[in-house]
Parts: sequence; C-alpha cells; structure tokens
Amino acid sequence: MNMHENARMTVHGRVLLVNRIVAGGWRVADAARAAGISERTAYKWLARFRAGGERMLHDRSSAPGRMPHATPVATIEAVEGLRRRRLSGPAIARELGLPRSTVGAIL
Repeated sequence: MNMHENARMTVHGRVLLVNRIVAGGWRVADAARAAGISERTAYKWLARFRAGGERMLHDRSSAPGRMPHATPVATIEAVEGLRRRRLSGPAIARELGLPRSTVGAIL
C-alpha cells in the first residue's frame, strides 16, 4: 500500500518509535519528539501496537467498507444501454427519471 501523502512516518519509523518506548524504556514524549510527531500520535501507534503487534503499525486502507447509497447495478446498466443507443446524458436522465448528476457520474 502506498504511504499517505500527509503521513509523517513510514512503517519502519512506527516500529522504531514503538521499540524505543517498549524495549528501550523511552518516555513517550521523548520518542515522539525524536520522531518529529505529536505525543498524541505516538500514543495512537503505541495503542495499536499493544492491540495487535507489529502488523497493526502498517498502513490501513481509507476506502469505505461499504457504500449504502450506491447506484443500483440495474440503473447503471439501463444508463449504459441508453448511452449505446446514442442518447445524451440529459436525455437519459429524462428517460429514466434520474437526476442529471447521477447520469453524469455513471457516464
């Protein structure tokens, strides 16, 4: 997984931070300062490590787990079918009774 563009630390840096605190006996404030992050962030990584070990220090997906308001597949197929018949976006919206923005997002 790619590192988030605003992330200050890599997985290696997080492991180093936690090892300094757990094995090295560093104070959280000192380890955070050395890593260039806030104490709050250091405590977050420490809590994740304690909850599940080193694997919890890896980047996590920020993609939604589900999309409860996603356009139904049947609607998408209907829009695509009308588009193949060369109808314009606004015409498809009128034909199916959908908002133009929904049709535009599908196309």
